[in-house]
Amino acid sequence: MNGTESRDYGLAAPLRARLMGTFLAGIGLVLLLMTVLVAVLRLPQDLLTALVVLVLVGIFALGFFLVRRWYVVRLDDTGYQIRFVRGAGATRARWADVDNLTTAVVGGTECVLLRLRDGRQTTIPVNVIEGDREEFVDELRRRLDTGHGYRRI
Repeated sequence: MNGTESRDYGLAAPLRARLMGTFLAGIGLVLLLMTVLVAVLRLPQDLLTALVVLVLVGIFALGFFLVRRWYVVRLDDTGYQIRFVRGAGATRARWADVDNLTTAVVGGTECVLLRLRDGRQTTIPVNVIEGDREEFVDELRRRLDTGHGYRRI
């Protein structure tokens, strides 16, 4: 995407917290299981120590990646790009290729649907995007209008 003015929308904070919570719960279960195995099978305790060190490294690594501002949606003057969204459909397109923009509830989730002229579609669940939903949809509409040569009054 080579536009001059780009805007990135990152992963929503509640989703980042849920990912971290799921990871921590899974790691807790693994640590519990390994502790029981070490105790019952009389395995060396160094095995448990090594696992705890690996877990700590994993927690800090995941924390680092979740705190970084990875974009999920990038909008610029020429088009858009979507990352990390399963089932998004077309993950990038130029504004000139977008036929229309609608909002809908897909599978119980509020989404923005971008229908392309070639029949493809992009589905963006708004709950995965940080920031205000209305502002996001307004910016999409503004960029789509600009991409089609329309002016808003």
